[in-house]
Amino acid sequence: MEAAAKRVCAGQSVRDVADESGIPKTTLHRYVAKMNTEESPRFTPNYFVNRVFSEEEEKSLSEYLLRASKHHHGLTSKETRVLAYEYAVRNKKKFPSGWNETKSATYDWLYGFMKRNPSLSIHSPEATSLSRSTSFNKTNVAAFFGNLKQVHEQHKYQAGRIFNVDETGLMTVQKPPKVIAAKGVKQIGQITSAERGVLVTMVGCINAQGNSIPPLLVFPRVNFKEHMLHGSPPGTVGVAKPSGWITKDLFLQWMDHFIQHASSSKENPTLLLLDNHESHCSIAAIDKARDAGITLLSFPPHCSHKLQPLDRTVYGPLKTFYNAACDSWMLRNPGKRVKFDFDLRRYF
Repeated sequence: MEAAAKRVCAGQSVRDVADESGIPKTTLHRYVAKMNTEESPRFTPNYFVNRVFSEEEEKSLSEYLLRASKHHHGLTSKETRVLAYEYAVRNKKKFPSGWNETKSATYDWLYGFMKRNPSLSIHSPEATSLSRSTSFNKTNVAAFFGNLKQVHEQHKYQAGRIFNVDETGLMTVQKPPKVIAAKGVKQIGQITSAERGVLVTMVGCINAQGNSIPPLLVFPRVNFKEHMLHGSPPGTVGVAKPSGWITKDLFLQWMDHFIQHASSSKENPTLLLLDNHESHCSIAAIDKARDAGITLLSFPPHCSHKLQPLDRTVYGPLKTFYNAACDSWMLRNPGKRVKFDFDLRRYF
């Protein structure tokens, strides 16, 4: 189009150029007029009139994606499309009806968004097993501690205001401890509650001063009953989810629980270290953190087993004592099975 318009401006007739290039005469005439009146005319259709987000909103979304990537919390294509849908719903934007069906933006939107924001690019991830063995390296660890130093210098956090949150699963089938048996026997049997257990997820949180936030327990049930928390530490929160897994909505409930116990606010900010689990990166969680003065800093992918305080110092001993408690209970109650509402809560 631009080349054809320049030929007309150079003296050729609109009809001849239109016939040779296959461009409608009225269209070519309109662009020639635009070229004569504008210093830098646009030769592309005005697609922006049908865009979901304004330029400023897309810039904000782009900056968040770059910042998340820098903090080792990069979002995949699918997570970005889900994020865009949540962003559109939150800002009451008009978007295609298909977004509601999949709860995410389309690939076409993502393609257009990437073209309008050339600073973004999609990188192919490595296989998880390889990533886990190679991600814990000097470069990634140095980048994480560089980010940690930056936010620490900005807010001057005391030890009591630096927290770490992580989830762990507790099964109703314990791991049998080592036992004394005849020398030379290769296989020893030990009674467990069942062949397959039921998962209860615990969301734990500690700070650098050595204190803890009461845990949140996700029970594998449709409805939560108060008796499920019998014997648990004061302040423990219980919720029900058939799968027993943490979700975005349940993590929001935990954040309310955390804000209450940590007294986090913009006047009394906190730093929360966490992994890049998908339940942690919703728009609602980010907004809630910002409103409550919480800075979220993620560990590099596949490095939690080396860097996360709860993984390194708390959950190992917790599961050791939990397995010992289950084993002791089985010895005192022969013939009975450990159920999800067994008094495992007392061993937290």
